[in-house]
Amino acid sequence: MDAVQQEATARARELQRSWYGEPLGALFRRLIDDLGLNQARLAAVLGLSAPMLSQLMSGQRAKIGNPAVVQRVQALQDLAGQVADGSVSAAEATDRMDEIKKTQGGSVLGNSGQTTTSSGAPTVKRVVREIQSLLRSVSAAGDIIDAADSLAPSHPELAEFLRVYGAGRTADAVAHYEAHQN
Repeated sequence: MDAVQQEATARARELQRSWYGEPLGALFRRLIDDLGLNQARLAAVLGLSAPMLSQLMSGQRAKIGNPAVVQRVQALQDLAGQVADGSVSAAEATDRMDEIKKTQGGSVLGNSGQTTTSSGAPTVKRVVREIQSLLRSVSAAGDIIDAADSLAPSHPELAEFLRVYGAGRTADAVAHYEAHQN
């Protein structure tokens, strides 16, 4: 790989980090490991071609263009967490992945079965990720930060919201969300 390609790949991975919280290669490898998948099965569940998944993982392509695919990624992350904590068995996970594969997306802030706790309430992390996904589908992180900087003098709370959810890490956004729910 020449220097130009290396620079483009590094830039794509940095964009992925700002949009998705981490490079997609790391995120997808974790899903593959946690859910016992291979790349072809992950691509099928997400609704991506195998070459597209490979390009996203390697940093040849930065952004997932289809919001429904982003939602499926989030649903798989939630499922992987449930498998890890033992609340979902491997057999149930396989059925859930088939359900996730069939989802068409819809409203980013929709309330599908994968977005709720057993009580029916959306999980905080899921709500935060949906807010992040919505903001990041509208604008790139750098543009969101520029907008936040413009708003900061007159609307500091709104500027903070844009920075945290539009360009920040999910863990920081969860902390922000929880701090403002009282």
